[in-house]
Amino acid sequence: MPELPEVETSRRGIEPYLKGQTVQCIIVRQPRLRWPVPDVLSSLSDVSVLSVQRRAKYLLIELETGWIVVHLGMSGSVRILPAFEPAQKHDHVDMVMENGMMLRYTDPRRFGAWLWYKDLASADVLAHLGPEPLDDAFSGEYLFQKSRNKKSALKPWLMDNKLVVGVGNIYASESLFMARIHPDRSVGSLSKTEAQLLVDAIKKVLQRSIEQGGTTLRDFLQSDGKPGYFAQELQVYGRAGEPCRVCGSVVKSTKHGQRTTFYCPGCQH
Repeated sequence: MPELPEVETSRRGIEPYLKGQTVQCIIVRQPRLRWPVPDVLSSLSDVSVLSVQRRAKYLLIELETGWIVVHLGMSGSVRILPAFEPAQKHDHVDMVMENGMMLRYTDPRRFGAWLWYKDLASADVLAHLGPEPLDDAFSGEYLFQKSRNKKSALKPWLMDNKLVVGVGNIYASESLFMARIHPDRSVGSLSKTEAQLLVDAIKKVLQRSIEQGGTTLRDFLQSDGKPGYFAQELQVYGRAGEPCRVCGSVVKSTKHGQRTTFYCPGCQH
């Protein structure tokens, strides 16, 4: 699943081709995505794109008349192509621009979404989201205060979008490793110092991933069609049974809910 760094990489990739341009038309080939694609999108034309933003794992395309909110789901991707490039089986939505380019949305599993809102205040999918992990609001003090009297394990807690958005499975494992904190630790056991270390690790891991184009996942491609490269630097994720690159201990895996967690028993306590 594309996570925050992949979505931010996509945003940066498509923004230069959309911002300040005019939408000629939107072609919806498959309206049955995670939620039905609103009919209004097919009627949009001759409207300018004011900005391309991101909130959590949602792409926010601001038009003169409202907002298109895009979620990539489990297997979705967006690419910039010449306008009216022939579509393939899983190419579900095209936003055709008057500059001769288009934004194409591809989604084999159809778990993504294209939604429409007159203003973001009415965007129910954005309600109740926690702070962005790279914003100042996500701080050691914030994380420490949120952790008080919590008994659940740290790893799934970090993945709760009400706490902080965009810390998905890969990045939670990698951040806990960088902070040297065991993923099975109870949330309430965090000290103020550890909370700050964890926040710093999350910010560093996510920023590095964004800079390198997102983690290389099976289904993810950048907007220009090139895969990301951060997976080459993963320290524990996907490395169960291999030696830790820091201490040499064997990397282990465990389950939190339905998600696999990777950690080093030698480094993380």
